[in-house]
Amino acid sequence: MPRPSTFDFRLGLIGYPLGHSLSPKIHLAALKSCGLDGDYSLFPIHPDDKQGLKDLLERVRAGELQGLNVTIPHKQNVIPLLDELTPTARSIGAVNTIYLRENKLIGENTDAPGFLSDLNRFIGNRDASRGVGKSALVLGAGGAARAVVYALLDDGWNINVVARRLEQAQQLASSFNNYQLPITTFSDLQPSREAFNLLVNTTPIGMTPNTGQSPLPENLSLPDNAFIYDLVYNPRETKLVKDARAQGLNATTGLGMLIEQAALAFEIWTGHNPPRKVLWNTFET
Repeated sequence: MPRPSTFDFRLGLIGYPLGHSLSPKIHLAALKSCGLDGDYSLFPIHPDDKQGLKDLLERVRAGELQGLNVTIPHKQNVIPLLDELTPTARSIGAVNTIYLRENKLIGENTDAPGFLSDLNRFIGNRDASRGVGKSALVLGAGGAARAVVYALLDDGWNINVVARRLEQAQQLASSFNNYQLPITTFSDLQPSREAFNLLVNTTPIGMTPNTGQSPLPENLSLPDNAFIYDLVYNPRETKLVKDARAQGLNATTGLGMLIEQAALAFEIWTGHNPPRKVLWNTFET
């Protein structure tokens, strides 16, 4: 049940660095649109500051904070400090949402359903039934990649994971050992057109301030019918998206995924489902 509108929701985001984050803008808009009082703070915690991470989670346990989002580099670091993981978070092996239930710290992952929801909005009905196929190339093997791979596998996609570090890619593949998950390094990608219909960048390459960078090797040609989905959302048009659109391809950044995963987390914390149009309008205006 939703809590009374007079309740002061204290929410926030753990990560490092956090200067680029748009999460406060989304959640403050969500609070306002649902008639709730509260705030959303940034908690930049250095990757080596294990005590700082532990202390912040204790504030959730003590009821000082009602919920936390988690981003790079702590999506896996928080797991040993939690009491339980939801089945989705456990399968992915990464957490992006933390909340307290029955005095237990619970780790959830709303990245996967948030990504899939926005992907379906992006590609519409252009699926296998219309001859496009469902073969994806996923760039990266970190926590965000795990969520994307989980969502795509659950939706029936065939996936090839491309990573700079083969060991990290192998660890990801072993987490989904019920599926055949080919892995490739960036250096092994062939100049010829790869057989994929969807390319998803889960790496931070191209993020502000390094807006002139693209994760895609220059010698890789994109298929004519490929959809390009870049999880990076700052800037609003990354180099990967800009280059793909210049080739006449459908391309989008991860702003829609950011909004969807935030809305799902917000509903877990507050019991209120914020209107997506309002959240999108915070960026359009």
